[in-house]
Amino acid sequence: MTEIALQQQELAGLIKKFTGKDGDHKTLIPSLHLIQDSKAMVPICRIQKPSLCIVAQGEKIIILGNESYKYGVSDYLAVSLDVPISGQVIKPSPEAPFLSIRLDLDAGEIFEIMKETHLFPESIEHYPKSLFVGKMNINLLDAVIRLVRLLDTPKDILALAPLIIKEIIYRLLTEKEGDVFKQIATSGSHFATIAEVVERIKTNFDKPLRINELAQIANMSTSSLYRHFKQVTAMTPVQYQKQLRLQEGRRLLITDKYNVADVAFHVGYESPSQFSREYARLFGCPPSTDILRMQSTTNLSTS
Repeated sequence: MTEIALQQQELAGLIKKFTGKDGDHKTLIPSLHLIQDSKAMVPICRIQKPSLCIVAQGEKIIILGNESYKYGVSDYLAVSLDVPISGQVIKPSPEAPFLSIRLDLDAGEIFEIMKETHLFPESIEHYPKSLFVGKMNINLLDAVIRLVRLLDTPKDILALAPLIIKEIIYRLLTEKEGDVFKQIATSGSHFATIAEVVERIKTNFDKPLRINELAQIANMSTSSLYRHFKQVTAMTPVQYQKQLRLQEGRRLLITDKYNVADVAFHVGYESPSQFSREYARLFGCPPSTDILRMQSTTNLSTS
């Protein structure tokens, strides 16, 4: 067995030890989540925040816009911008559940490490994707395992976890795909400008989308904004807003506190019927059917 295979095996054992059941489990390290999934009966949609996801056992497919990404034990998934995604684990079982970790990343922390190490992008004109799959390497995986091991010694977390997370970010920045993180943390880069537009849409997702205002924020023409926004997020601003509205609507419906009409108006739709049509198009079935399906498959993995 190769060294990296042994590392994956150790990481899988640690995840099983600290989860014990299906779900997305918070840990004593605030930015670290452990995921176990033995069912994966339906695709899960969510807004994926900047993060690093590493699989210790199994495979998963992630869809962003019209693009799909498959990753497993030999890969890592990195996300540098809040993006609406859907994902589904491939053929998990109670005997061989999907096991992974998600480490949430902070742009400010990334920038500080860039300053310390002088790892700035060679060009700020390049537009890397906000989500990519990279090949796992021993150094990155070793740092991740050391971070998860700290859950065995909680007294060490405060002192050591920030140092290991810093090492993990450094490892990402030195990868060939690392420019995606350098760009998001670099003020003045076009990628960072699109991030500002994304934040504006997120903050006002329930309001009418005013493309001219977004173009002014980006200091671009409307046509340039559409082109660059899609290059980074794999969708247009209108499609991005629609996914935000529908995912927030789904979250509200799951709480059982609102009916479909109330939710439709709350997330910015003028017509409940239009909300229901677009909801069914994204999630595969009407709201009432989908919510029943979701409630019967609670705690499914999302990373």
